Amino acid sequence: MKIVIAGAGEIGSHLAKMLRAEANEVVVIDSDSRRLASLGTYADVATVQGSPTSVSSLRDADAGRADLFIAVFPYTTQEVNIVSSLLASQLGAKKVIARINDEDYLTAENRLLFKELGIELMFYPEKSAADEIVTSLHHAASSDTMDFAHGKLQISLFKIDEDSPMVDLRLEEFIRIMSPEETSLFRIIAISRENLTLIPKFDTKFRFGDLVFTVSKREGMKSIEKYFGRAEKPVGKVMILGGGAIGEMVARSLASRMPLVKIIEKDKERCAVLSERLPGNVLIINGDGSNSDFLYEEGIRDYDAFIALTDSDESNVLMCVVAKKFGVSRTVAEVENIEYIKLAEEMGIDTVINKKLITAGKIFKFTLSGKARFVKYMSGSDAEIIEYTVAPGSAVTKAPLKELSFPKDAIVAGVVRGSDSFIAVGDTQIEDYDRVAIFALSHSIKEIDKFFKS
Repeated sequence: MKIVIAGAGEIGSHLAKMLRAEANEVVVIDSDSRRLASLGTYADVATVQGSPTSVSSLRDADAGRADLFIAVFPYTTQEVNIVSSLLASQLGAKKVIARINDEDYLTAENRLLFKELGIELMFYPEKSAADEIVTSLHHAASSDTMDFAHGKLQISLFKIDEDSPMVDLRLEEFIRIMSPEETSLFRIIAISRENLTLIPKFDTKFRFGDLVFTVSKREGMKSIEKYFGRAEKPVGKVMILGGGAIGEMVARSLASRMPLVKIIEKDKERCAVLSERLPGNVLIINGDGSNSDFLYEEGIRDYDAFIALTDSDESNVLMCVVAKKFGVSRTVAEVENIEYIKLAEEMGIDTVINKKLITAGKIFKFTLSGKARFVKYMSGSDAEIIEYTVAPGSAVTKAPLKELSFPKDAIVAGVVRGSDSFIAVGDTQIEDYDRVAIFALSHSIKEIDKFFKS
């Protein structure tokens, strides 16, 4: 697949590296030679120096022959990405995607308008990050959650704590203590341990600190929480450190469903803007939230959740650790340096948000067969969750799952069929038009995709 990326900023560079690793032909356009040089040190991609809105630059990158054109030009207005996308579409690019920074563009009416103009998808990374944060607070017992079919199935990530009854149990022992009803409600599908993600076997033993992935029906969550020793605790009061775009969107969403949200923001002018835009139950406090004494004075002990969204990864991680020490039960940190994610999780932060990984999941599905509904990278692992709609006659429908030569580093987790949902097992027979949730290590994605081609 030929892919042209306009923009060699953080997101563009991450996409270039990821997509090139999948054996795609990747070309990156950017006007900044330093960004292109930096990209060239760790990604084997072709580059074109020039403006992404220049027709000559687009032609130099051969954008007209691109199977996928991605406009993610950094530090600029969204019009640059929109114009470059429209030009690429007119030149002949088959699928075109653009990064935006205006929530209004994401309305159904506006998305349809731009789709008719040739832009297949518009994405706003900050809005996606805000949505993930809000979702994580609704599933407060788990570290990461992906809902399928409006919550009929959920893939969740749990950390095994010291007091978890699962410590030192083998998988076969765990299955034996489950009731027959529970085996139909949830299933353990993977474990992330010491930077490795594995599909567990019957003799695999659970250890303290393991990150365990489960698939469950909605009614199975209480059983999972019982075994992991983590009860769902309602979140009623939230403190947000950082009043940028993500903080504003999170606060607006939470304010409609909880009594108090407090934003700590050190820029006075930004505080004034937030005060005008947000509802009355969002308190805007001007101050330095990286000062633990200041947070104490602002009553951090009385809050159920603390969300750190400053421009500093280090500050976000550190202040979440401080919040935990003050007794806050739920912490969320934005961490943009991918190398820091594992460290943040090891330091006890409940949820880590990374815009690059969120964006990568939205875009990666466009490199698959066309039957993939979405892709999500799960925190704490090198695994991905993919939802497919099964095409009639595709290979995955030819026999029960146990008789298919499915990749060993992937597992069919669950199936949604009409109004029904169920946990997949070896005897499960996939049918045409089923919606199937797949848990897979990254290197097996292309092989999995073959099973869903008609």
